[in-house]
Amino acid sequence: MYNVNNKAAIKNGGWNICDVDTRLKDHTLKLIARPNNDSLYITCTLDLRKEPVILEMPAFDSKYVSLMITGYDHYVNIPLSTRQGDFEKPEKLLIFSERTEGFEEGKQIEGVDHYLEASGDFVSAVFRVMPHANDPDRFERITEQMKAVRLRTLSELRGNAAKKIDDIEFPEVGEKDIDVFENNLLEVMQFVFNHTTFDTDNELDRNVLTAYEPLGVTPGKAYDSEKAAKLDGQRVGRVAERIQDEEMAKSDSMLKNPGLFQPKGKIDLDLLLFQSVFGPIGQPAEEAVYPAITAADGKPMSAQHDYVIQMSADELPPAQAFWSLTLYDTENGFFIPNERKKYSVGENGGMKLNDEGGIKIYIAAEKPEGVPEENWLPLNRGDYGIDVVMRLYVPDLEKFKDWEPPQAEKL
Repeated sequence: MYNVNNKAAIKNGGWNICDVDTRLKDHTLKLIARPNNDSLYITCTLDLRKEPVILEMPAFDSKYVSLMITGYDHYVNIPLSTRQGDFEKPEKLLIFSERTEGFEEGKQIEGVDHYLEASGDFVSAVFRVMPHANDPDRFERITEQMKAVRLRTLSELRGNAAKKIDDIEFPEVGEKDIDVFENNLLEVMQFVFNHTTFDTDNELDRNVLTAYEPLGVTPGKAYDSEKAAKLDGQRVGRVAERIQDEEMAKSDSMLKNPGLFQPKGKIDLDLLLFQSVFGPIGQPAEEAVYPAITAADGKPMSAQHDYVIQMSADELPPAQAFWSLTLYDTENGFFIPNERKKYSVGENGGMKLNDEGGIKIYIAAEKPEGVPEENWLPLNRGDYGIDVVMRLYVPDLEKFKDWEPPQAEKL
């Protein structure tokens, strides 16, 4: 998450800035794997060292909105969401860390509705907004509401200038997340330790501190390359790649685990390891689940074939907000390029139920005769693998326990 959060800050143009994304993503996006095409994002990068940051939010005319806050430690917090009854009226959320200068926890600020102590000084705050793209008027309303989200420091809320935050130097980020392990692991970890809150009563915290202490990395120290342990960066990188491959091989089963993407104290080491290499960070099961779609013949899906995914009315996903099904290439996790810019089927991306309330979704190089445009995911014929990921927003978790995702049948 050091690489993810800091690259987001670079893209945003710095810290304490919000980038509002009001256009649906397409196949030209190469920044992240398995991007989401049924939500728009507001990505805010926060530096909480000098003073708290306040997010001012309007009411949203959307079926689904959530706010996810994540520090360098990979834990996930969802302080506000439509599932919890939020975003029905304008609200202000104040965010601080244990090290925020001059701020006392529990102190009430006039006009602030919610408070959150983040686990680190540098965090990402990401809004997911379902934009109702199939309703142009509603889409325009929602995107205007997104533009109304405002970030202010506590000083600015009180009518003063924000405190300067240009007094820090960050370790270099990697082109890929795995590059940090090979190039500057100890420098990055020293920085992470210095800007993350640790709990000595938490077993994972104790263990990670114990593991790095012999390498000269402990909270509060300044990194000194002359005194730090000497690591074989290429060997560390190879081990990181091996672990990444091993964890990615588990993705079909792990993504169904309701224990993923939780706050500190609510997730075990195995799940935390998986989500730290799977990337990007997702939401807890209460907000969303991500079951993978597999082929009925048990073989990896290939762009050399066409497929159909069908569900009766009784077999539709148990989503209380909405659901979607998205097509990617296996190697990169990118959208399949097509002129229609159609990458997903669902309420936002477009779908058409049949007279019985069910649906047939076709993944094909050419649209089969009689198939609604909304239910066709275009495929470029070729010798490469394809993946289909289903997303259920605000799932009925009781029904989800017994629900089986549909399978893709080869045509």
